[in-house]
Amino acid sequence: MIKDLLNPTNFNVMVSKLSDVLVRALDKPLGYAVNWGRIWSLWPVHLETACCSVEFGAASGPRYDVERFGIIEAFGSLRQCDLIVVQGTVTRKMAPRVRMVYDQMPEPKYVIAMGACAITGGLYVDSYNVLPGVDGIIPVDVYVPGCPPRPETLIQGTMLLQEKIKTYYFTTIKERT
Repeated sequence: MIKDLLNPTNFNVMVSKLSDVLVRALDKPLGYAVNWGRIWSLWPVHLETACCSVEFGAASGPRYDVERFGIIEAFGSLRQCDLIVVQGTVTRKMAPRVRMVYDQMPEPKYVIAMGACAITGGLYVDSYNVLPGVDGIIPVDVYVPGCPPRPETLIQGTMLLQEKIKTYYFTTIKERT
C-alpha cells in the first residue's frame, strides 16, 4: 500500500499540491511584509540643481526628520535606490543624464518632482534650454509644488507616495487571492 502511494506519479501530484498549499499560505502574508518594507524604506536619489535642495536638506535635518517617514539617506549606488527626487531646473543638456539615472534604478521605482522648476520649468520656462517639466523624460508619481516647497510639503508628498504604493500593492495582493 505504501509502495503504491510513493510511485513517481503520485509523488509528483503530492508535491504539486503541497506547493499550491504553501504558495496560498505564504503569498499574502509575505506580500504584506515585503510591501510594508517597501513603503517604509524609500532610498532616494537626489538630483539637486537649484534652491529646492536646501529645502530637502532642511527636511532631512532634526527639525523635520524625514527618516521617520521612511526616507532613508541614500549612501548606496543607483542600483540600490528606488526613489528619485528631482529638485529644481532640468535643462535639455541634463535630460539624457536624468533619464540614465532613472534607467539604472531597479524596479519598482518612483519619482517625486519637487518645486516649480521641476514641475513646469518655473521662472526659466521661457529659456531655450529649460525643460517645461521633468515628466517629459521620466514618469512622475507625485508633484510637490512650491518655489521652493517647504519641508512640510515634501513630507506630505512622501506620504502621498506611500499611500499610492500601499494602494497599488495591497490591491494587487487581494486580486491574486
